[in-house]
Amino acid sequence: MQSHHVLILTGAGVSADSGVRTFRDAGGLWEGQRVEDVATPDGWERNPSLVWRFYQERRRQLRTVEPNAAHRALAEFAEAAAEAGHGVTLVTQNVDDLHDRAGSEVLHMHGELVKLRCEQCETVIEDRVHFDPGRFVPCEACGHARLRPHIVWFGEVPFHMGEIERALRRCTHFVAIGTSGKVWPAAGMLQQARSHGAVTWVQALEAPDNLDGGDRWHEGRAADVVPGMLTDIGAAIGLRQA
Repeated sequence: MQSHHVLILTGAGVSADSGVRTFRDAGGLWEGQRVEDVATPDGWERNPSLVWRFYQERRRQLRTVEPNAAHRALAEFAEAAAEAGHGVTLVTQNVDDLHDRAGSEVLHMHGELVKLRCEQCETVIEDRVHFDPGRFVPCEACGHARLRPHIVWFGEVPFHMGEIERALRRCTHFVAIGTSGKVWPAAGMLQQARSHGAVTWVQALEAPDNLDGGDRWHEGRAADVVPGMLTDIGAAIGLRQA
């Protein structure tokens, strides 16, 4: 049997069904704040207290949400594919931990809310305890006064790009779930996969900017649509249905 490699990219749509608020609205604001003020290195330099409060609220919200049917289906699909000898790489633009809690191994290209990073020694810690919006968390490794959110801000290089590029080159199937096709470099991954000859599958509430006529398009809410779409993908690569 031919061995396949499936590269899955998820965006805000997969977590919106769990109640995770999407950051950016049609006016370019994130929860009422200008992107430049809360999602750039310059914003952190100008007003670290504002940025810290903003992300502490995002971190706190994670305790109120749970993985949905799409998150669970993705974890189950990866397990079934691995048992059948296929590879799966799951990449997310989301900074929540819902894929992780559902049981997936995932590359967080834009960082993780549950982690903090020292702006001096680069030590990264997982932190699910400190949610005080008015108090910075110091670095225990080097003694620096404050850790920053472990988030890729605008103007910074996304994480895991080397691993993602390797997965793009070898994938036989590419799946985009809940993405707008607007945020680069993630927005270019669909076209890269097409150029390598991968079969492409796309799900979203509405057609993303980078949708092509050759993509297998599935419209609707991720929690409703993704489990069935993964069944179709499983059939395409020869997975036995339960």
